[in-house]
Amino acid sequence: MGILKNPEPEIVEVSAKKLIGSSVRMSMSQNRLAGLWGSFRPRVPEILHRMGTDFVSMAVYDSPDYFSAFSMEREFTRWATVEVSEFAAIPAELEKHTLQGGLYAMFEYRGRPMDFAQAANHIYQVWLPASAFALDNREHFEILGPGYRPDDPDAEETIWIPVCRR
Repeated sequence: MGILKNPEPEIVEVSAKKLIGSSVRMSMSQNRLAGLWGSFRPRVPEILHRMGTDFVSMAVYDSPDYFSAFSMEREFTRWATVEVSEFAAIPAELEKHTLQGGLYAMFEYRGRPMDFAQAANHIYQVWLPASAFALDNREHFEILGPGYRPDDPDAEETIWIPVCRR
C-alpha cells in the first residue's frame, strides 16, 4: 500500500525546467505508462546536456476542469523525461518540453504507482479543499530517482502538484 510520507506538503516555487523525452495520450483506464517508460529509458544515453540522474514523469491535462469533471476515460498527455541544461541535438523521435514552473505543493510518496489512489484522494479531496491553495492549470510531475522501480512497494518519489493562492 502506498503512503504519503508527509500529509502536509512543502510549498515550493519551482523554476522553469527544460525537459527531453517521449509523450503519449492516455487515460487512467487506458494506462500506457509502462510502455512509455519502456521505450524511453533505453534512449536516455543519447540525450546530451542531462542535469542530474533523476527522471521526470509529467502529466499535462487539457483543461482546468480535468479534475472537477474527472472520468477514468478522459485523456491527458503523459511524458517520460529527463531534465537538460539546453535543447541541443535532440535525438530523433524524442521531444522537448519546457515545464512552466511556478508554485507547487510537494508531497513525498512511498509505494507503487498502482497504489497511489489513496494518496491522491488525500491530496485532492482532503488537503487541497482545506488549504489556502487552489489547483493551477500547469504540469503535474513526479521526480523519480535513478534506481526507481515501479514494481517496488518501497519505491520513493516526490509528487509535485501545481497550486496558486486562493
